[in-house]
Parts: sequence; C-alpha cells; structure tokens
Amino acid sequence: MIDIQERWTPMQDDFDTFARVSGDDNAIHVDPDFCANTAFGRTVSHGMLLYAKLWGMLKQHDPSLNTTSQSLMFPNPAFAGEPLDLSIKQDTQRRLNMRVVRVADGAECLIGEVEI
Repeated sequence: MIDIQERWTPMQDDFDTFARVSGDDNAIHVDPDFCANTAFGRTVSHGMLLYAKLWGMLKQHDPSLNTTSQSLMFPNPAFAGEPLDLSIKQDTQRRLNMRVVRVADGAECLIGEVEI
C-alpha cells in the first residue's frame, strides 16, 4: 500500500519556473504587485504545480507507475512561502487519494483521485 507524506514550501521562484515551463504566466501566479490588489493579496500557485509535485513524489516512490485517469479539485489557494502538507494514500489497488493542505490553517488546496 502506498502512503507518502511530505512537507513542502513553494516559493515564488517555483511559480515563475512553472509559468515558463507550462506557458501559464497569468499575473495571479507571477506578478506580486498585481496580486497585492487582489482578494488574495499575493501570488497563488498553479493548481497543476501542486499536482506535478505530488506526481513527482509518487514517481520517486515507484518509477514504473503510470496514470490512467485523474480527478482534481483546487478548493483553496496555495501561496508562496507558506508550508504545505502533501499526501498520497492508496485507496484501492488502482486508486490513490492525493491531498495538499496548508499547514497554517488546514485549508485543502488540492483534493484528488488518481487511477494507476
């Protein structure tokens, strides 16, 4: 059974690098001055950056794994400089539950299921 947990603090450089690689350079992710005037007040992680971090953790655990489907929700933002708890737990033989939670307040930033 898979049960992987890690604490990670994303930084603005992570957001900027992911924006360059993905092409998603929306100001909400990469422009702190713009974000200062939004409801968030600061830059917000790309949701798929969170998923990519989880997938990387899983591939370190077992490089042979491949995904057949995924279902992801991003109910709350993750911010640069704020620690996150990332977890992957096996639910059934082929299904994994993935979760990213802000350490500061327990808000879920990613909730998902992945079929392998």
